[in-house]
Amino acid sequence: MIKNFKWLLLVSLTFVACNNNDEITTVIDSSDGLPLTAGTADFSKYVALGNSLTAGFSDGALFMKGQEGSYTNILSQQFALVGGGAFKIPYTNDNIGGLLFGGAQNPAFGPRLYFNGVGPVPVSGTPTTEVFNPAIATAGPYNNCGVPGAKSFHLLSPTYGSAAGLATGTANPYYVRFAPNGTTSVLAYAMSQSPTFFSLWIGNNDVLGYATTGGDGTNPITPPSGVPGVGFDGTYAALVTTLTSANAKGVIANIPYVTSIPFFTTIPYNPLSAKVLGGGDVAVGTATINALNAQLYGPLKAALTYLGAGDRINLLSTTTGNPLLIKDESLTNLSAQLTAVFTPTLGAQTAAFYGSIFGQARHATATDLVLLTTQAAIGSAPAGIPAPLNKFGITYPLQDKHVLIPTEIAELKTATDAYNVTIKSLADSKGLAFVDANAFMTQLNSGGIVGNGFTLTSTFVTGGAFSLDGVHPSPRGYALLANKFVEAINAKYGSNMKGVDLGNYRILYPGSL
Repeated sequence: MIKNFKWLLLVSLTFVACNNNDEITTVIDSSDGLPLTAGTADFSKYVALGNSLTAGFSDGALFMKGQEGSYTNILSQQFALVGGGAFKIPYTNDNIGGLLFGGAQNPAFGPRLYFNGVGPVPVSGTPTTEVFNPAIATAGPYNNCGVPGAKSFHLLSPTYGSAAGLATGTANPYYVRFAPNGTTSVLAYAMSQSPTFFSLWIGNNDVLGYATTGGDGTNPITPPSGVPGVGFDGTYAALVTTLTSANAKGVIANIPYVTSIPFFTTIPYNPLSAKVLGGGDVAVGTATINALNAQLYGPLKAALTYLGAGDRINLLSTTTGNPLLIKDESLTNLSAQLTAVFTPTLGAQTAAFYGSIFGQARHATATDLVLLTTQAAIGSAPAGIPAPLNKFGITYPLQDKHVLIPTEIAELKTATDAYNVTIKSLADSKGLAFVDANAFMTQLNSGGIVGNGFTLTSTFVTGGAFSLDGVHPSPRGYALLANKFVEAINAKYGSNMKGVDLGNYRILYPGSL
């Protein structure tokens, strides 16, 4: 009898312990210590619209592991804990990245990057993801509708998934790959799934394209105002109005200042020390600086000073880092005046050549932003330019495409601020959760963000938040981003999802996956 009583007591305690463990598990997985709840949101059919950030692009490419680690996929895993349904992704074929067009590799879509201990380099291997594979579209529809490269108005275009449109630039190969046909817009594709909840983060490329081309005009900023398909405000209103037309709830995010990301903050404006110019030999570099001052910068500064623009150029220092030589198209063009000044000593033809090169040249300052991709151009030879002027950034000005100057940075800020007014206004009027991605990215660039004991910053390679392309997040950066979205959703809809532990996400992807 006593033995049986002890046995029953043991069973009872075990049962209680199991119940307590179950309860603890539920509590631990929530943000407030209460049982998990979706609040007033319905996550049963979640669709995500956006660009490369939504798709999970990282290290300069779209690949399987990156897609798995997208902030949208992490969100879907959180939603699954509170009634969320399946989240289908148009996975690429490999972890190499890159695209095939009819079996041939397209060099514009290269493999992903990895850090080899010295710098970012492409992984080895041949891409296997074919754009024109009808089986991919047939296997849809896909909940992740993120399209790398998409601007806001692209989501409204009915031909954005048309294979024929690739030749004219009106279509996108990433969307062509999974689009149901060539006449369905990304927005229509998402709506065909009758979403109960959506995320929309679009507009980054509307300013980023201009920024990554140095503001040279080849990729203009989307006008802040205009009708749907033309201006950002009209386009964004059309997107949000359609997505909420069947009473779906959702979360939208504003646009960060693109100039806060590593692509624009990594390369210093003044990297030309004696050691750098001497290829590691300070003595050689010092001699080079003295020669440059005597033969180029001295005469050029004297001529510009005569013309009232002596502040454009300064003599180089042998003891500190020196600024890059750049072209600033916002400056008055003094080509004709320089030609006239140089003609008596150089002759008419050579003087005209120098005048054409240095008419809008100046030394860079801390207010200029040198693009990450410009690093490869510094010191290289401009096409058709003879020695001794054939060194980009040293004896020949870096061009518009290489650097963002203050007037271009101001244009980007003005457009971004206007976009963000539109986004916040629609978030408020439609009752949507709102993520201040601009504040989030700014914080990464000015001290960092702490989460789960890790400090993430925007420092290139080592900061932990960005991948090796300097634009897109790292795995841990995407996890942090997902947590910011979760916080906004919890605050708006009364859900209590906890988010993910950043320690479970690596800083960078290795060469082999």
